[in-house]
Amino acid sequence: MNVQIRTQRFDADKKLIAHVNEKVVKLKTYHDSIVDVEVYLKIDNVVHQIKDKIAEIKVHIPKHTFFVKHESKHFEESFDLALKALINQIKHYKEKQNETH
Repeated sequence: MNVQIRTQRFDADKKLIAHVNEKVVKLKTYHDSIVDVEVYLKIDNVVHQIKDKIAEIKVHIPKHTFFVKHESKHFEESFDLALKALINQIKHYKEKQNETH
């Protein structure tokens, strides 16, 4: 499983990178055919100059790609919520696959 973490408009500290890596590794328990995981961490300036932290996760498996995006006031929270949504997508996908086979 190839994991890429990219940041936009800031430099991530080691603690944040470690947090993301630690959680991404656990995705293997939900689907054993994961090829790539791309994590994008962004700072988005919205109308009132409030900076929102955005986490996007893209997971590639053979013949399918999962994508989630979440934003909050903290990167860890955004990432954790996005990861939770991603895990739900993977579980739902696997259930559908099992129903068809």
